[in-house]
Amino acid sequence: MSIKNDLFLRALKGETVERPPVWMMRQAGRYLPEFMALKDKYDFFTRCETPELASEITVQPIRRYGMDAAILFSDILVIPQAMNIDVEMKPNFGPYLPNPIRSQKDLDRVIVPDIQDSLGYVMEAIKMTKEKLNDDIPLIGFAGSPWTILCYCVQGQGSKNFDKAKELCFTQPVVAHALLQKITDTTIAYLKAKVAAGVNAVQVFDSWGGMLSPTDYQEFSWQYIQQIIDALKDEIPVIAFGKGCWFALKEMSTSGASALGVDWTCSPQNARYLSGGKITLQGNFDPSRLLSPPSEIKKMVTQMINEFGKDRYIANLGHGILPNIPLENAKAFVDAVKEYKV
Repeated sequence: MSIKNDLFLRALKGETVERPPVWMMRQAGRYLPEFMALKDKYDFFTRCETPELASEITVQPIRRYGMDAAILFSDILVIPQAMNIDVEMKPNFGPYLPNPIRSQKDLDRVIVPDIQDSLGYVMEAIKMTKEKLNDDIPLIGFAGSPWTILCYCVQGQGSKNFDKAKELCFTQPVVAHALLQKITDTTIAYLKAKVAAGVNAVQVFDSWGGMLSPTDYQEFSWQYIQQIIDALKDEIPVIAFGKGCWFALKEMSTSGASALGVDWTCSPQNARYLSGGKITLQGNFDPSRLLSPPSEIKKMVTQMINEFGKDRYIANLGHGILPNIPLENAKAFVDAVKEYKV
């Protein structure tokens, strides 16, 4: 069955399009009142683990704004959960992992799980979401990068600098690389299961990649993302997004990924230059800029598209949408892309 609006998939292939496709990272989430209504009733992981809820949350922004792609509502931390690492989501705090991995002994209890057994609920959510979308638009599946997952597994919580995660890498590299490989193997199996369940593209989020120096990035992050791309690129388009990782765009552009995400600290011109100008780019509107008046948002979006160029480009934010964005401002962003004329 072909997708009715395949603009997003065509942009990933680098085809000529009448306008760029648009979606927003974290579009299924906490800026929407219909999401908050469910959040008041069900705790975080209940929403992730209940296919009816996850699929409903996935389609909420599509009903409201008509983006060109949906992204499955889930969380990157379902992976460590499946690997026998406890993860809690604490209100007004964020993720909390009570037993962080800081030694070989800790690592010994980490498993590479049976995906259907531990994460089958995600595949059910994909199937339900596909029914709701009715092949109108593509569905994106995602995972965190191995390095980003390691950051939480070792730090035990969010952090401004992930000092404990880096300490493990630099003082016990054997343990760090073994943990990264276990995460990578789990992630590949997880994304392959998502492909089998019906997603049309996958995105790898390296949210904390920019914490590493360019040299350390190659050793502790990129080589593992490359394994994921190699395992999936022949089956499905892969988008690689490294926040703060402009320095790796050249290497990323030869990885076999179909597109690269760009954050708002890198200009469209620089992103095109660094990535060699032949790969689809995605981004890079500053999420905080959605606090500007709608008329200003529309002007800035048009300028952003003009600077990236309409082809080989997917309009998006440079990171996830913030909870305090007014609904009409999110609409202005999406509408500006949909109304774009060369």
